[in-house]
Amino acid sequence: MASRAEGSRNALVTGGSGGIGKACGRRLADLGYDVVLTARGEGPLRAAAEEIGARWVVADASDPAGFAPALADLTHLDLLVHAAGTLGGTYARKQTFDQWRATMSANLDSCFVVTAAALPLMRPGSRFIFISSSAAHEPMPARTAYSASKAGMNAFARALALEVDRDGINVNIVTPGPVETEMLQDVPFEMYAITAADVADAVAWLDTVAASVDLPEVRLNAVTRGPSARPPIVPLEAQRRAAGP
Repeated sequence: MASRAEGSRNALVTGGSGGIGKACGRRLADLGYDVVLTARGEGPLRAAAEEIGARWVVADASDPAGFAPALADLTHLDLLVHAAGTLGGTYARKQTFDQWRATMSANLDSCFVVTAAALPLMRPGSRFIFISSSAAHEPMPARTAYSASKAGMNAFARALALEVDRDGINVNIVTPGPVETEMLQDVPFEMYAITAADVADAVAWLDTVAASVDLPEVRLNAVTRGPSARPPIVPLEAQRRAAGP
């Protein structure tokens, strides 16, 4: 593991083995934060941490006992970025209860688990940042569990903000539209998307906002026209369908 930086602001990032979580960890490490990445799989997590110069702890954000090791080596926590989650589920008529519970556990139960574990280590000036999804506001067909879990995340975060502001702790939500990560490869159509680095830049900026400012939510979407628009991405599933039988 990388050695910890003396005197730096520290950050714990869930879902840190890839995608948005890894991008957030990289950006924060580049800015001098002492970063701890967590995820359930040791191999990808170790590789991500070594790549960006962070520490790492195998931990399951959806289970209190499984998440406890993430905080065992910390005396305080300045920033928690909750990026762990899954784009799970299917149509309600096809979905099993086990599929529903798996998605809700990963995306919503985890909000409570990481918050309950982190709060005792947080102090005035500490901050939570929850990585949500545009599905929280614009529910997706065939993603009933995912949409419900992200709407629940946003409600949880806003309620939490009203509880902890008296302690000098801030709570922010970052709500991106489609983000170009592996999670999108099963989507059957092309789309405009932002990058994980775009989300990471927003996260890093939020931790510079004065603690006296309440900024509940930042929404990020791709520009779809004009010189600033990036080309749309074509997920693997969209390519497969276009190719036909």
